[in-house]
Formats: sequence, structure tokens, C-alpha cells
Amino acid sequence: MANKRDYYDVLGVSRTATKAEMKKAFRRLARQYHPDVNSEDDASERFKEINEAYEVLSDERMRATYDQFGHAGVQNGGGFSGFEGGFGNVADIFEEFFGGGFGGGRGRRRRGPRRGQDLRYDLTISFEEAVFGVEKEIEVTRPEICPTCNGSGAKPGSSPIRCTNCNGSGNVRRVQQSILGQFVTETPCPTCQGTGELIPEVCETCHGHKQVQNTRTLKVKIPAGVDSDTQIRLTGEGAPGVNGGPPGNLYVILHVQKHEIFQRRGNDILLDLQINVAQAALGDEVMVPTLDGEEKLVIEPGTESGKVYRMSGHGVPRLDRRGRGHMGRGDQHVMIHVAIPKKLTDEQERLFEQLSRTLGKEVVARQEKGFFSQFKDALGDIFG
Repeated sequence: MANKRDYYDVLGVSRTATKAEMKKAFRRLARQYHPDVNSEDDASERFKEINEAYEVLSDERMRATYDQFGHAGVQNGGGFSGFEGGFGNVADIFEEFFGGGFGGGRGRRRRGPRRGQDLRYDLTISFEEAVFGVEKEIEVTRPEICPTCNGSGAKPGSSPIRCTNCNGSGNVRRVQQSILGQFVTETPCPTCQGTGELIPEVCETCHGHKQVQNTRTLKVKIPAGVDSDTQIRLTGEGAPGVNGGPPGNLYVILHVQKHEIFQRRGNDILLDLQINVAQAALGDEVMVPTLDGEEKLVIEPGTESGKVYRMSGHGVPRLDRRGRGHMGRGDQHVMIHVAIPKKLTDEQERLFEQLSRTLGKEVVARQEKGFFSQFKDALGDIFG
């Protein structure tokens, strides 16, 4: 389809729909448009569209990404790649919701090529690495096709043989008689566990499992501006496919460490800066820490606690819609906190007494707000 429809519209649910509501909608639409029961020309495309929408919205992280970035957030070029626990193909989905043996076709599908399972890797990075980007090396232990038997499960020099119990179909059929007539059920063959083949001499490396666990070192390029829960897809680095199917993908889930002095809000950096009463009253030029190093900030005379200064371009790079490059940077917002000294020297106390006599004793009643409430008021539209 040239223009993708909104996933919520595809399933016919609201954007606040629960998992149970989406699952119910998916079951109804899958029954209606599955190619085995619907002969309309566009049934297959509709079923794929329904499958894709449900795979995204049924996963909390993918749903959150889609709600924020739309289709661009969950796709990279070709079709939807899926995520851990996703269905390999439409046959797997139909089997999940309707059980095996529908239309007598389950065994044939099981033996066809199937995409490998997606894998997940959690990676913790520093605050600065998330802001500026970094390339990391990770070690991933994953299943791979056995190099000894090339995935046959049989000892070199031997081959698997067809299962005589199911005649290679992978399924056995049972006919039961009832007052309503005959019922035919189809279940995985107990002899070959649904594979359709037996291995007389198993491979000594994988012991007939066709796969082995192997640890690989992979490079992950993390773009500037990422945040916690950002997903980076390494295409084809997941589990191997079945019966010649393509491998799955590896999804690297990022976790960003907190910073000692900086806080992040979207693409902006927040900093609480403490100055003394003299600096606040008279004004000053101070050096302020930023992610780019120290920068000069001019404090205006008469600055009160809660005043926010903006340092343009010292925030977090803005990722483009594909999550690759960046489109400029946010800002750093510095909130001033005027520190009142609790202990004074004799000279300081004398000077404050002189100042007190010139300022008088008039007081003004007011309601103080917390640090973040002041930040919110000061920044206005930035926080909504």
C-alpha cells in the first residue's frame, strides 16, 4: 500500500485502547481477512496490514515509539521488522489465535521457511554518550546454525530421514465420531515433534538441535540525542531462520545514566546554579558548566532566586524522524538560586547591618514555589 494507514484505524480502536481491546479487535479482523477464509483480491494485503498494526501496538515500547513518531519511528526502509515475541509469519499468528490444523494447512506451513526470532540486548551508556553519540562494542550470546552439520542436526556423512509416523508432514490426523458427525483434528507428530523428519545419527556438536550458542562481538553505532528506552535495530543479527528462512534482528535497548548536575527535559538541559547575595544584587559574569565545557553567563543586577537564563545551543541534538542524524540542538536553561549565608564573619555581619539600615524593615507576603514549579513557570511553552 502506497500510504500507510494509522495503526489504530487499521484495528478500529481508539488511541487509548487497552491490550485486551486490541487483541479482541485483532482476532475479529484476522478471522475476517485471513486468506484461507477470504477469497477477496485484497484479503492478503489487509491481513498483513492487520498483523503489522497489532505487532506494533501490542508491544508497549513499540506503541510508545509509534505514538510519538508515527510510522517512521517503527520502520527503517522496508516493512515492519517485529520485536521480541513477535510472530514469524501469518501462519504463526493464525495458529496463536485459532489453533493448529485450520484448513489442514498447519503442517505444510511449519515446514516452510520461517524468519528467525528477534533478540534483545540491554545497554547502559553515560549521559554524555547519549547526548553526543558513541560507538560501542557488545558481546552477544545467541543461537547460530551448527557449523558441523550446517543445521541438519545429523552427524556428518549421514542425513535425516522422513518420519514414518506422519510421512514427513509433521502432523498426525485423528478422526473422532460424535452425534454431530466426524471431527478431524490435526496435532504435531509425537514421533518427530512436528519436524517431519528423524535423525538416526545426531551431530556430536549440537546433539541434533541444529543450532549452537555462540558469543559474538558486535559494533553498535549510537547516534547523538538518544534517550533511555531508545531501540537500535541490528538487522539480521538475531536468531537464525528455520528451514532456510531469514535471520531475526537484534534490538539494543538503551539505558542512560543520570548526571551529577545536569537534568534532561526533551532536547533541553536543566541546571540549578547557586550564586551569593552580592552577585544577585550587583550582577556578575560567571563561568557556567555545560556539556561543551564552561561558558560565560552574565548575571543581571537584581537577579532573584527562580530566574532562568537560557544558553542557546547547549542542549541535546534533535534526532531526525529516522533516529539517525540530528537537526540542531536544544538549549540549556539555568535556574538561579540565591544562597543566603548562615554563618557570617564579624566583618560580613557589620556590612549586612549597615545594608539593613539603608533597606528598611518593610516586608512583602508571598507564596514560594518549589524548584521545578518555578522552572515550569519560567520556561512556559517548553513544558506545556
